[in-house]
Amino acid sequence: IAHAIFSVAVFDDIMRGECPTYLLETIRASTDGFRPENEIGRGGFGIVYKGQMPDGQEVAVKRLSAENRVQGLKEFKNEVDLIAKLQHRNLVRLLGCCIHCLDRILVYEYMSNKSLDTFIFDPRRRATLSWKARMDIILGVARGLVYLHQDSRHTMIHRDLKAANVLLNEEMVAKISDFGIAKLFSSSGDNSQDSTITERIVGTYGYMSPEYAMDGMVSFMQDVYSFGVLLLEIVSGRRNQRSFNLIAHAWNLYEENRSLELLDPAVRGGCSPAELEHVKTWIQVGLLCVQESPSQRPQMAAVIPMLSHQQAPGRPLRPVVCMPARTPVDLLNMEENTSSNELTITNLEGR
Repeated sequence: IAHAIFSVAVFDDIMRGECPTYLLETIRASTDGFRPENEIGRGGFGIVYKGQMPDGQEVAVKRLSAENRVQGLKEFKNEVDLIAKLQHRNLVRLLGCCIHCLDRILVYEYMSNKSLDTFIFDPRRRATLSWKARMDIILGVARGLVYLHQDSRHTMIHRDLKAANVLLNEEMVAKISDFGIAKLFSSSGDNSQDSTITERIVGTYGYMSPEYAMDGMVSFMQDVYSFGVLLLEIVSGRRNQRSFNLIAHAWNLYEENRSLELLDPAVRGGCSPAELEHVKTWIQVGLLCVQESPSQRPQMAAVIPMLSHQQAPGRPLRPVVCMPARTPVDLLNMEENTSSNELTITNLEGR
């Protein structure tokens, strides 16, 4: 009964909101009746299908799964409430939604190159991403975060920035997606100092900031930390995980003045001397973003001038690493929600 009341409340909120609505018949027709052949992805929310609207526009249709209906409905409402209000080149555009009986559906612009993780963590495909392409992707994500943190009329924290949530269109423009656990958050001006506490820790292992994972401290600096991890992953072509601690590896190379060894070998040979200097600067910026203390991390608005060589980055301190204290079997599935008592903080020792 409570779930039914919540569903009605969600429907009423959406009908009064800013998100356009579609008829189920229109969406069903666009996906050929949700044919399995049109499936392009799946996750905790449900299944994503490729569709084509009557006007010929290609779309991505995300359908809430029955198994995740209660939590999924909360994330559905969150996404509709938040992303419908956002307009930026580096954010995936929500075109509309549909609520019909038990169906809960979100319709997005279609991103033909899918998610960033399918490129940078694939040995064959990541070789197609030049250093210039990687720079453009990193800068695009940074600009999207600046918009979320300070330029949008509804400032917010994404809370789950990772390679799988960065989508690429046909021109390889990066767009941040998946706002299911995003949180509205206002700033008093110095957003490095603004924070609140939550008891519900959500997000993805390897991208969580220490203060959030251990103490539930929510701030814009949480996204900055995730951005730093993502930057290091894009530079290296390697995933930050318990079996390979990318932050520790990057720090040790930086300390020994060997930062360029972090650069993905697939692109290293094609970089000019000037680009290799850029790589060293960008790695330094990535390490600044994953500093232990939120106050030691730069705001996203300051990150872009550093990446654009308009402002020299400071020297980072030795970071700490927050990773799950799990068994090897559990670690096979890294992308799940967690709680603070499942995490450990590791101090990095210099070599």
